[in-house]
Amino acid sequence: MAAYLYANLRITDAERYAAYSREVTAQIAAYGGRFLVRGGATVVLEGEAAPQRQVIVEFPDMERLRSWYASADYQRLLAIRQSASKGTLLAIEGI
Repeated sequence: MAAYLYANLRITDAERYAAYSREVTAQIAAYGGRFLVRGGATVVLEGEAAPQRQVIVEFPDMERLRSWYASADYQRLLAIRQSASKGTLLAIEGI
């Protein structure tokens, strides 16, 4: 069953985030992931959401998503992302 990584991020250091973004694509692909949403315009249709940079990544399953997130390679990039942005990440199981 597919699993999705959802992120709502406020970029605080565009240069550092760009470096993170360049490297993370290959890592995600190595775990079978692919970007479905990576930035772009966001319109709130209902509620009081405060969307920033929206990212949705599809993985083949939750195990692959969690393996990628816990990998040593991503932990290095995670520190970069966290120093360049603030936000929320969710792992969501699909149907």
